[in-house]
Amino acid sequence: MDRTFSRMKTQSLNRLDLSKKGSVDEDIEHVVSLLNSCDQFFTTSSCSGRIILIDGAAGSSDAHKQNCVWLFVSHQKCTCDDLMSGLSRSCGDAVLKFEPFVLHVKCRRIEDAQLLHSVAVNSGFRNSGLTVGKTGKIVSAVRSTHGLEVPLSRHGKLLVDEGYIQFLTQTANQKMEENLRRVQRFFQNLQSAMSAERHQIPDSPGTHEHQDSQHTHKKGRRGGQGTNKQNQLNVYKLRHQHETDGCLGYGDSSLPELDDCLDLFT
Repeated sequence: MDRTFSRMKTQSLNRLDLSKKGSVDEDIEHVVSLLNSCDQFFTTSSCSGRIILIDGAAGSSDAHKQNCVWLFVSHQKCTCDDLMSGLSRSCGDAVLKFEPFVLHVKCRRIEDAQLLHSVAVNSGFRNSGLTVGKTGKIVSAVRSTHGLEVPLSRHGKLLVDEGYIQFLTQTANQKMEENLRRVQRFFQNLQSAMSAERHQIPDSPGTHEHQDSQHTHKKGRRGGQGTNKQNQLNVYKLRHQHETDGCLGYGDSSLPELDDCLDLFT
């Protein structure tokens, strides 16, 4: 298992970056580097968050990016002039989107995926999830729900005035700022969780036997029935006892196939 995972990691990290940008976004380089420096993780796709103006075919309900013209894209904050300039080239149905940080990570064990998922949720990425694929590969997705999607033109004709574009510019920039705050919180929480794991001292071989013996002696046969479940709970709590408090909650944990996601990131 370990050798197979290590081989997969080496092959993945040595592949050519097939994204349109061809490199990791600057604002998440430290996050990607931290994960890839750990034996139990490696990243497969990522986006720091972006503001994007796309032009779809007039009258088409297909919003997939591969069928659209990119009028403007930025991984930083934008200006009203940026958007107005892009809209001036619209010939179809233009849509402004803010897409928050997303990160796909393959994990060595289910416990590693659970740790990463918990850190993500506690950092404000409520829609994060994890899944086990058909081949047994464990994938954790770090993502959020604070996106934005607004139609702005129809058949190349602007539907709103410039004052509304200015308002949308401010809204998108505020979301970008919050997105980057969450990224930094995720990085700090991940550092803390990994540090806590490294400093955990494993018990000696006889420790658990001694504890189990004492527990059985005190509680008798009836108390022993819940030992396995309680031990599992204690292990889970131990892995997360050093996490910082934050926004808690679970959203949709479904995860698309990674091959289908690669063209979504720049």
